[in-house]
Amino acid sequence: MQLGAVPSVALLASVPVGALATAVLVVNNTRDEKTDVLCGKRTLIVRFGHRFGVLFYGALLVAAYVAAALVPLLGLGSAWALLPWLTAPLAVGLARRVATEEGAALNPCLPATARLLAAFGVLFAVGLAV
Repeated sequence: MQLGAVPSVALLASVPVGALATAVLVVNNTRDEKTDVLCGKRTLIVRFGHRFGVLFYGALLVAAYVAAALVPLLGLGSAWALLPWLTAPLAVGLARRVATEEGAALNPCLPATARLLAAFGVLFAVGLAV
């Protein structure tokens, strides 16, 4: 309100947080696909299938890292904004697991994705503040 506008860096910084929070929901819905069908739920995964859930999850992870990389590339912050890339190995492991497992086997991916969100968020906040 005091600036009279939303800075571009603020808009860009919201993308990773929203994408990773959504990834938690997507892995939950991907895990529950079969039971959601039986219950008549109409989640995106039920409507578009398991493969869509896997691709959507991966796309959300990619969006988070691309947004962080755009901060220094667009001159909206320093290279410190790339700190969240330290969590990329965790993201790759999660994406592989979501792509190869189904049902209850995805249970560990829920808290792991939430931990990814927390670690990414802390590192991104530090990187933006430096």
